[in-house]
Amino acid sequence: MTEYLLFPGRHHVLTRFQGEFLREHAQGRTVVWAVTSANHRTTKRNPVGFDRREAAIERFSVAEGIRSLVVGVVDTPPTDDFAEVTVKALEAGTDDLVRLTPENTVVACSTAEVSKLYERLGFSVMGVEPEGVLRPWDVLLMVAAGNDEWRAVAHPATVDVFERYALDAHVQRCVNDPVVGDDGGLTTTRDYKTYADAFETAADRKWQQIKDFVRPGRILDIGCATGATLQLVDAEPRFHESDLIGVEVARHLYAECEHKKEQGFFRNPNVYFYQRNMLGSAVFPARSIDTTLTLALTHEIWSYADGSRAETVQRFADALFAHTAPDGVWINSDVCGPAEPDRSVVLHLDDSDGLNPDDALELESLDDPAAYVGQLSTRAILPVRTGLPAECESTVLVRRARRSAGTALGRRDGFPDPQGLRGQLVE
Repeated sequence: MTEYLLFPGRHHVLTRFQGEFLREHAQGRTVVWAVTSANHRTTKRNPVGFDRREAAIERFSVAEGIRSLVVGVVDTPPTDDFAEVTVKALEAGTDDLVRLTPENTVVACSTAEVSKLYERLGFSVMGVEPEGVLRPWDVLLMVAAGNDEWRAVAHPATVDVFERYALDAHVQRCVNDPVVGDDGGLTTTRDYKTYADAFETAADRKWQQIKDFVRPGRILDIGCATGATLQLVDAEPRFHESDLIGVEVARHLYAECEHKKEQGFFRNPNVYFYQRNMLGSAVFPARSIDTTLTLALTHEIWSYADGSRAETVQRFADALFAHTAPDGVWINSDVCGPAEPDRSVVLHLDDSDGLNPDDALELESLDDPAAYVGQLSTRAILPVRTGLPAECESTVLVRRARRSAGTALGRRDGFPDPQGLRGQLVE
C-alpha cells in the first residue's frame, strides 16, 4: 500500500525548516502538495501564481530527495467542509490516481483550525513549525517589506525561482498595493457580476464615441473590465495587425478576460491581458504604446487614491505620457462631479422639446414606460424620472442639488445621452 503525507497550504514560499521536516517525516511516503488558491495570482493573499509555486516545489523535492505529487486546488470560500473539498480535489486532480484515506495518509499542517477539519475526517495530523520558527507567510511578509534576510530562511529552491522570475519585486507590488484588496478586488463589497454586465452593455456606445480617434499599433485599454471594448477593436478591419492589450486590476474581471480569450472571442492572435495596478511602477516601456484607452477609470483613481487625489491622478497621467509613442494618443472618457456638490442651484429646463402632460402617470402602470418617457419634454421628464418636485417657480425652473443637477443634464430616458437634456444651470 502506498503511503502519503498530505501537505496542504498556499506554498508561496518554501523554507529551509520545511526541508528538514520533510526529510525526517516523508521517508517511505509520497508527499502530496495540495496547493490551495491555485487559481489566484497577483493578490495580497496570493501574489505568486501556481506555476511558479509548482516549479519551486519540484526543485525543492529533487534537492531534498523526496517523491512529490503537486496538485492545484482552486480557492474555496471559508467552509467547515474545507478538508473534504481538498481531498476530493486531489482525487480529481490526479484522475483518481491518489485516494487519500485515514489508513494511508498522515496530514502535515500547522494551522490549528485546518488541522481540526482533517481530524474530523479521521486523519492523523502532525504539526510542522513549532513555536519560534518562522512560517512561510512570515517569510513572504519579509519579502514584501524588502527585508533581504528572507533569503536565509527560505529554501534555496524558492530563492532560485524568485530570483529568476523577479518574484521579490512582484510580491512587493502585490502585497503593498494601496488600491487592491486581499483577494484582488477594488473593494470587498462590489458586485462584480453587475459591474461586468454594465461594462458589456455600455461598450458599444462608448466605442462609437471614441473609435475615430484610435490609432493602429499597440492599443492599450487600462481598466478593461471584461475586455468588451477590445472585442470591438478586434472587430474593426483597420486594427487587424495591431497588438491589443488589456490591463485590469480586479481579479474577477481579469479572469473573465482570460476566459474570453480561451473561448475564441478574439480573432486577432495578438491579444494580451495583464492583472496589474497602473498606479504602481511603470508597466510598459517608454514610447511603446500608440493608443491608450481609459474608460470610466480616472474617477476610480480619484476615489481610491492613497494620499493626495490630485497628485495620484497626475502621477497616473505622467505614466501614460511616458509610455505613449510619438504621435500616440490617450483617449479618456469619464464622468466628473461638480465642486460643491450639495450646493442648491436652479435648473432652467426646455419645455418645447416634447409633450407636457397636465397629470403625471405612475410608470409602473404603463406597458412601455420608456416609450412614454421618450416623448416627454425635458421639463416634463425630470420630475418623472428623478423624483424632482413638480412645483416650481415657473413652468421651466426647478431647484436641485448641484450633484444631481449635473447628472440629470447628462442623461435622457434613464440612459447616458451625448446630447443630454436640454437645459442649463442658473447659479
